[in-house]
Amino acid sequence: MDDGTLPADLVAGLDVQRATPVSGGDIAHAYRLETPDGPLFAKTHPTPSPGMFEREAAGLRALREHTPAELGVPEVLRESCRGLVLEWVDEGSMPSGRTEVALGAALAHLHGAGSRTGRTHYGGLEGDADGATHGYLGSGAVDLTPTQDWPEFYLHRRLEPLVIRAAGEGRLDPAAIGILSELEPRAAELCGPISHPALLHGDLWAGNRLVDTDGRNWLIDPACFWGHPEVDLAMMQLFGGFGPECLDAYQDVSPLADGWRDRVAWYQLAPLLVHAILFGGGYGAAALRALSRYR
Repeated sequence: MDDGTLPADLVAGLDVQRATPVSGGDIAHAYRLETPDGPLFAKTHPTPSPGMFEREAAGLRALREHTPAELGVPEVLRESCRGLVLEWVDEGSMPSGRTEVALGAALAHLHGAGSRTGRTHYGGLEGDADGATHGYLGSGAVDLTPTQDWPEFYLHRRLEPLVIRAAGEGRLDPAAIGILSELEPRAAELCGPISHPALLHGDLWAGNRLVDTDGRNWLIDPACFWGHPEVDLAMMQLFGGFGPECLDAYQDVSPLADGWRDRVAWYQLAPLLVHAILFGGGYGAAALRALSRYR
């Protein structure tokens, strides 16, 4: 099959009989592939950012390695610089109290991967200090250069470049640059305590969580890195879509440190800044308000 869209090297040998466009995000083109062995999911981009699909594939594999069996992560069947082929997931009902409890407990287990493996560095996925040095949050490039200092990583690898870029592109009041600099001496306090790096999904809004026809949770479209567990939890609260049972179940497995509620806006800054850069609108003002509350 050659429809002029799917890269030939990505689907060679799969005997694709039909490719039907499906929803799959704002960045890539997504398809359901019909094959003799059942449906598959493909996502492609004609001009992807360097390493975009490779980083996603690495994130999916890391999640599959460390998630408990009750939490699904699609298997990467094919990858290239222009796309991925993954196992197909049949979406089912809306999340329920049962699925929320299961997700919260499984997410706490996932975040505990750093403790179980003895991970010491924040940032790139690989297990050594020379891990990956770049990744993406949405289509926005982010620095994953590893460090053993979480406040340094979050302030200088994540927030500072995004604030400078957003201000430079006119999506954020330039005053934010000075506010962030003013907060730098308090970075450790603002970031809160952490015992081990957590393996993070990295972009955990409700659209990146599926519930299949059997009621099993699945995680898709990760922007994985090793960081503070409250990053994922703050993202989950930014746009909604997760029930209170999820956080309760998480805390039953892994209680959050004192003051975590005060850090939610701090850890929502990165996705707000990325949204300001990509979409404009009121995201820049929301990011400035979140930053200003910590002065």
